[in-house]
Amino acid sequence: MNEQAKLAPTLSLFQIVFLGLAWMTPMIYFSIYGIAYEASGGMLTQAYLTAFVAILFTAYSYSRMAKAHATSGSAYSYVKKAVHPYAGFLVGWALLLDYLFSPIIACLTFGIYMHAQFPAVPAYAWIIGINLLITAVNIRGASFSANVSKWFVLLQMGFIALFCLLLARSLSSVSHPLAPLTQTEIPFTTILTSASIICFSFLGFDAITTMSEETKNGGKTIPRAIAIIIGIAIVLYVAPSYLTQLAYPHSIAFLDIDSAGLEIAKLVGGALLGTIFITVLMFAIFTQGISSVSSVSRLLYVMGRESVLPKRFFAYVHPKLLTPVVNILTVGMVSLLALVIQLDTAVKFVNFGALTAFFFVNLSVIGQFYIKERRRSVRGTIAYFVIPAAGACVIGYLFLLLSKDALVMGLIWLIIGIAYQAYRNLRIITPAAIRSKLSLGKTKSTL
Repeated sequence: MNEQAKLAPTLSLFQIVFLGLAWMTPMIYFSIYGIAYEASGGMLTQAYLTAFVAILFTAYSYSRMAKAHATSGSAYSYVKKAVHPYAGFLVGWALLLDYLFSPIIACLTFGIYMHAQFPAVPAYAWIIGINLLITAVNIRGASFSANVSKWFVLLQMGFIALFCLLLARSLSSVSHPLAPLTQTEIPFTTILTSASIICFSFLGFDAITTMSEETKNGGKTIPRAIAIIIGIAIVLYVAPSYLTQLAYPHSIAFLDIDSAGLEIAKLVGGALLGTIFITVLMFAIFTQGISSVSSVSRLLYVMGRESVLPKRFFAYVHPKLLTPVVNILTVGMVSLLALVIQLDTAVKFVNFGALTAFFFVNLSVIGQFYIKERRRSVRGTIAYFVIPAAGACVIGYLFLLLSKDALVMGLIWLIIGIAYQAYRNLRIITPAAIRSKLSLGKTKSTL
């Protein structure tokens, strides 16, 4: 294995924006529509706006840390450098939960919807097929993945625009245009709980930080890309949710929560829109899978390069393709869990990992700028203490609103990480190392 090969900075601002949007997948609005609708009691507009406010603080913190540390390690590297190496490991381990389960969600969602459209073909055939294709595209390279993602992201945005147009045309007269924002039948605690789930829809701005070393002038490009991605996302999510609540102000009963996105598409535009929806969604899931595998393979690469994970395995970069091929293949094998796991369970894993990383990235801004660099002027206090502290508090509250199952599963994953780190430390403390330290101590005392 050639361990001298490194990741190459080839991605432009717009390529990284499209990779982030592909990871975020604008059509994720429909993929988790049923889960989000049920959790929010139908108040999706309020839930998305609440999630946006929570994410906005964290996006700011990511942009600050991306500018300070242009490394592909994302939250793992930021927390390691700004707070403590062990805290960085735990955040990286939690982030793996997020990133490893995102490709699983992509494969699983693809299987669910394709089987719903073509019942004669079993879901597992679709899951295996899309997994193989996503793996092959990622092995080809980051620039190729970005160029493929661009057209499919534009296709998704076009579908959402068509969906909104059809909804707007059905609104002949609206007596209460602000109703989606002002309705109070559903308790705000329910809105907050649903926001903790919907945060999953905004993931993508953080994933691009794993591509910093493959981005031209990453320290400046990544923060700009984060702002663009968040701005586009809030429009793409709030517009359809707002218009849907105006058109259908009363509760909608779905036959299948997992495929509710298809049902709402057919409700708005009939069978034709349903067919278009399936086509666009399949492309969307494909590009989300490509981007999510890119992200997790880079995180594994950085953790391997720093020997947090076995270096010979995870730090390998193919000398010609300049991609972490072994990591990509590993993620492809893990993604086969889509054959046996439920969609809501996978989403819970992702949210636990994401919110953990978000919380600590906010703290890392305080650690880096306010404590280490002592930027404590009035402006510095607001920028590097008040804003990230507010972000940490909001994310922390959303974290506590996760379901009991999500918290239990996430804590089990962290315990496994702690056990792995303890085992790794025990292996480092070999008898030879102990003898070396004792010998060094004797030499110093002699001197």
